[in-house]
Amino acid sequence: MKRKIFDLRPWARVTAHTQTQTAIPGYIILDFTAHTVIRPLDVPRPAGEGIVRVLDNGFRWVRAHPTGTGEGVMSSALTVQLDERGRPVQFYVDIHTGEGVGEDGLPWHDDLYLDVIAEPQAGGWGVAHTNIIDAEELEEAVAAGLVTPELAQTTWAQARAVEAELHAGTYAPLGVLRRYLEDPYT
Repeated sequence: MKRKIFDLRPWARVTAHTQTQTAIPGYIILDFTAHTVIRPLDVPRPAGEGIVRVLDNGFRWVRAHPTGTGEGVMSSALTVQLDERGRPVQFYVDIHTGEGVGEDGLPWHDDLYLDVIAEPQAGGWGVAHTNIIDAEELEEAVAAGLVTPELAQTTWAQARAVEAELHAGTYAPLGVLRRYLEDPYT
């Protein structure tokens, strides 16, 4: 496992940005806006057809990071990537075991390598396609003894459950972010 801290401020491809964080019951919301991007970021679509731009001038990455489970508990965190008009272009879910908030106020998690990406339905919050990515990273971690085979199986089960919840519209962090973006607790 690798501990990751969610902080996009040092991102070299973004030369002007703002990042705020808001604590709400059960979550820390990190809201990053890229004002000036020197190199846009395009990634493959979850359906495998074409690419989607997830970062450019004016794009926002807003993350719902749970705060309640502590170390060693399977969970996930969602980042929605929004275009310059505020429309979701991709949902990105990190599967992890263990999470918290550091003394600097930034959320961290112990990453389990698998991620679920989802393509929103045209201009909305429904999910059109999903894909579980980075399976080879999880396999390498098992081979290196960083993750047990049992934990790898549990990680796959969690990723599939998240994928099903995204399709069903029941993935709780999706609702949290949608409410935040409609009324950002200010």
